Amino acid sequence: MRRSRVLAVLAACAAIAGCASWTAMSRGPSFFVTSSNPGGGANFGGLAGADAHCQALASAAGLGSRTWHAYLSTTGADAVNARDRIGKGPWFNVKGVQIAASVDELHGTNQIAKETALTERGGTIAGVGDPGIMHDVLTGSTPDGRATAGGSADTTCGNWTKGDDGSAIVGHLDRRGLRDDAPSQSWNSSHPTRGCSLAALKTTGGGGLLYCFAVN
Repeated sequence: MRRSRVLAVLAACAAIAGCASWTAMSRGPSFFVTSSNPGGGANFGGLAGADAHCQALASAAGLGSRTWHAYLSTTGADAVNARDRIGKGPWFNVKGVQIAASVDELHGTNQIAKETALTERGGTIAGVGDPGIMHDVLTGSTPDGRATAGGSADTTCGNWTKGDDGSAIVGHLDRRGLRDDAPSQSWNSSHPTRGCSLAALKTTGGGGLLYCFAVN
């Protein structure tokens, strides 16, 4: 009797989890990579401007019924962690593939790869081996999704207000290095850029792109 009761409880829990995941997916996509940069390189006018860019692209693609935030950290006295501004998950790309079920899974065994890190319209971004590589995505974050601590190095292009000199941490959406024999790269914290302008971002394989997440 006790065993059957335990099995019934486990089945109910699984059903509830499945329903929660289905409900989240039924609300529509909740993750995409921006298909373009507004023109200022890493200068989005701060976090608010980056969020507005995500929202504008989402709206143009018919996804504007949700609130979208850019996955970006900032540094300084009022530092912001990217992981704290994107909601709780789960997140699905525009083709319904689950990227991660939670913030912890996003920063662990997530499903971000070239084939799943799709744009707001379902397109793929050029990665290693493709012409015009653009796999760098601006984050300004550590691997666990937090702001970098201490030091004088610029890791966020002046908290996303610089479009010329400076530097920012980027991740590789395809998780590949520039050489075939290079080790797997972090989706959110691979290396610093050589500058903050579009021209400078291009030299390391970027186009000033962002990860966008629906927060509700």
